[in-house]
This record gives sequence, C-alpha cells and structure tokens, in this order.
Amino acid sequence: MHVTGKKIALFGGTFDPPHLGHIEMARRAVDAYGLDEVHFLPCRISPHKSSQTPTDGALRMEMLRLATAGIGWAVPDDFELQAPVPSYSVRTAESFAATHPSDRMFWLMGTDQWNTLPTWEQPERLAELVEFIVAWRNDHPPAPRDGYRLHTLPFAHPASASEIRNSVAAGQLRRGWLQPSVAEFIETHSLYRP
Repeated sequence: MHVTGKKIALFGGTFDPPHLGHIEMARRAVDAYGLDEVHFLPCRISPHKSSQTPTDGALRMEMLRLATAGIGWAVPDDFELQAPVPSYSVRTAESFAATHPSDRMFWLMGTDQWNTLPTWEQPERLAELVEFIVAWRNDHPPAPRDGYRLHTLPFAHPASASEIRNSVAAGQLRRGWLQPSVAEFIETHSLYRP
C-alpha cells in the first residue's frame, strides 16, 4: 500500500505570523516520520477563532514564503485562503486526497487542536482521510481515539504568535522567534501595530 506515493503532511493554522516554532515543529515531523512535504495552510478565518480577524491572507502567505525559503520540503499553500469560508479541515483533506490519490496523507497539529478535534466539522470523515501527527509538550502525550490513526511527536518551543503580535504593540518586536526576513517584513509593513 502506498508503495510509490509520497508522504504529505497538511499543517493548518492562522500563521499570524509564521514563527520558528511552526518551522521547527514541521521539521521534527519530517525527521520523525520521513515526510516528503509539509503544506503550510493558512486559513482565511478559523472556525475556532472567529472573534479574531487575522492579518490579510496575502500578507500571511508572503511571510510564510519568507519563513520557509530554502526549505525543500516546506510548501506554503493558499488552498484554504481561496476556499469558501469558514475553512473546514475535512474539505481541505478531501481535496488533497482527490488530487494526491497515491500519496499518504497526514495532518500535523498540536495537542490543543487534537483535544478539540471531536468538535470539528465531520471529524470521523477527516480521520478516514489522514493520519494525525500530534505534537505535545510537558509530559502530556495525546490520548488515542478509536478510529483515529495517531502518531505522537514530543515537542516544545517557546514561540507564540500572540506574544509576537503583542510585542509589536508594546514597541519591541520579538525578533528571536522569527526568521530575520519575516521580522523585516513585519516592520516594513507596519504589521500588528495598535
């Protein structure tokens, strides 16, 4: 099964901004599970964060291109930005399964997403389409679920998108959590200023 196909992981999120924690989590997944590609999929409006208005999708895509420049397995992908709102992961997975029929599909996420997965749109259907790689920290591995193919990834990184946005508002961008080119982009475009 899947003898000739690639291993492709889908990694959804707001990526507002994409930071070194996102890249490192994906890199660990690539190393641990032999992934060929990780598609970074910024959502237009997350169904779980509808109260927050994210930065314009074109700007987030450009930051993702900068953040992943030179990383052969990283694919910035605007599929969900072009899809109807809200961004449902099951629709994304169905589309990828249709266009990559011989490939093995994974979904990369953190434990917070894994814990809310039963509340997502058609989670059982999503579980038929993908295997889940769940990054966890602080000795709290994700609990297995019947019918879900779970791979675990111990991982910790201090970077936080909300703290990065807050640091700009406070007048001091946390550059250490960002690719220099992304930090430059944030400052050039006056992003996250109050």
